[in-house]
Amino acid sequence: MNDFEAELRAVPERRYHHLHPFNLRMHAGELSRDELRGWILNRFHYQRHIPVKDAFILAKLTTPELRRMWLRRIQDHDGTGPGEGGIERWLRLGEAAGLDRDELLSGEGVLPGVRLAVDGYVNLCRNGSALEAVAASLTELFAPDLMRTRIAAFEKHYPWIDQEGLRYFQVRVSQGGQDSREALGLVLDWARSRTDQERAVAALGYKCDVLWALLDAVDGAYR
Repeated sequence: MNDFEAELRAVPERRYHHLHPFNLRMHAGELSRDELRGWILNRFHYQRHIPVKDAFILAKLTTPELRRMWLRRIQDHDGTGPGEGGIERWLRLGEAAGLDRDELLSGEGVLPGVRLAVDGYVNLCRNGSALEAVAASLTELFAPDLMRTRIAAFEKHYPWIDQEGLRYFQVRVSQGGQDSREALGLVLDWARSRTDQERAVAALGYKCDVLWALLDAVDGAYR
């Protein structure tokens, strides 16, 4: 591992939302049903914008090979047909937790702080360079371990949520690993100058702030 890769990995190690008090309470089984439902509802606002930010990244890629690779991410979340994909699986998580699908899709009840955080991430992918947008996605380096922790926590502490509702987390274990490997390879290849490396690190730090701010809003609203 070179120094730049180590620098990238150190950002989510210190700042990824696996360390946020809300996630710590979630994984310790300390959330009420209302808190967990509030998180699912607000996090869905983030989930439904993942294909949007990935479409902005896709438009910045300059070869068919890169575009095909990134297109898979959109398909992973939108599916290739009705009733498929990560967004659908998150809706089923909401239903398993007692939320109405139409309520989730309406966007009503999404906190202003969550909207601002998600808008900030989408705008980074819209207005930033391809390097910055791809680097921001490297929070996925920590996602598979977080998904494993979350699955175990839900099975142990929140048995009132049907097992089928956990499919989103289960699928993201493998998807997150593949996504992070591909994105890391691109960032290491593209960021040759120190200036570019600093921009990549800053973009990844910003993404960590987005995820942290989202949980700040949820934590403050549902306690």
